[in-house]
Amino acid sequence: MNISSPAFKHEGNIPSEYTCDGKDAIPSLQISDAPPNAKSLALVMDDPDAPMGTWDHWILWNIPPGTKTITGPAGIAGRNSWGRTNYGGPCPPSGVHRYFFRLYALDTMLDLPAGSTKQALEKAMKGHILTEAVLMGTYKRTK
Repeated sequence: MNISSPAFKHEGNIPSEYTCDGKDAIPSLQISDAPPNAKSLALVMDDPDAPMGTWDHWILWNIPPGTKTITGPAGIAGRNSWGRTNYGGPCPPSGVHRYFFRLYALDTMLDLPAGSTKQALEKAMKGHILTEAVLMGTYKRTK
């Protein structure tokens, strides 16, 4: 399984349009080669370089396994570190941060209420992950 974006290359710079310095737009994500036996997909975007520990930017699950492109809300949304259930783009306080988009193919649909945390999602996914793919981009604020 693969995840990529036409907005930035793996390990490349995320354009400011997709950050708090721009429109905070969701970058288009392209998915390919999901396992045929997948029942759902889950997506977590986080920043492990945040000063207070990993910061969760976007959490989704029960995305249909045939999904090829994510350009907005998909599946069920979880609560990010801001306490919101929508995408929150890169907004590092200082320096260059890494942003990981982790896509998981699962062998089940998850019975998890909307607004659940990443920790609850990870617990629910345990034992159900068929495969995963990662896209990582970097961002440094210029303002």
